[in-house]
Amino acid sequence: MSRKRRNHSSAFKAKVALAAVKNDRTLAEPAEQFDVHPNQIQDWRKRLLNDADHLFGRGRQ
Repeated sequence: MSRKRRNHSSAFKAKVALAAVKNDRTLAEPAEQFDVHPNQIQDWRKRLLNDADHLFGRGRQ
């Protein structure tokens, strides 16, 4: 049984990544809550942390 590929909105990714950044739970807990693989959550968390400076203007010239 294969799972259909899902496309998540940017808002959903941000919500999940912020939950992972809080570090009050293991990755498995939000993975179960949001029905997303823990590796995907880890990728979104890394991306949020790496690109946060662009959100606050450091990336602009």
